Amino acid sequence: MKFELPDLPYDYAALEPHISARTLKIHHQKHHAGYVKKLEKLIGDTKRADLPLEEIICTSSGKEFNLAAQVWNHTFYWHSMAPGGGAQPTGALKSAIETAFGSVDELRKELAEAAIDEFGSGWAWLIATKDGKLAVTHSTDAENPLPTSNTPLLTVDVWEHAYYLDYQNEREKYVDALLDNLLNWRFATENFARIKRAA
Repeated sequence: MKFELPDLPYDYAALEPHISARTLKIHHQKHHAGYVKKLEKLIGDTKRADLPLEEIICTSSGKEFNLAAQVWNHTFYWHSMAPGGGAQPTGALKSAIETAFGSVDELRKELAEAAIDEFGSGWAWLIATKDGKLAVTHSTDAENPLPTSNTPLLTVDVWEHAYYLDYQNEREKYVDALLDNLLNWRFATENFARIKRAA
């Protein structure tokens, strides 16, 4: 297969004023595209390139892992946000959140803390663990939940290039804006439903 940069699920200006078109365009066309090109150069002419990206992530290390994981992480991040997002989750996902965290507000607080407190570059995740329970976690650099057999439902990118043009060093303001206005609960619900169907 040939690794390709996926299109965003919305226009570059669609997340304004919370994330600017300039930030989104650079993030997608430079950073995400850069990981795709480097992964293609590294393994694009080998048999490993025919594996699903998730399998490459779970069976690689070093540079190959970092590139494959960053390609996957960014695609997942784009879908974790939506124009006009931030509404409350509903149905089975909301019930699972209330069981795990007590309330959606408490989940939001934990997710914000995980994102803000991640030292350096990384990600904050809402995941379903192997036993089907919801949890919040964070990861450094390119790491993600896939090799642990946990299922990501949503993510927040806290690499500086995700927010620095808009918020400079104020990561907390970026995280608050994303969690309050952009979280794509429909995407999280779809991911959660797949887990339930597979159980």
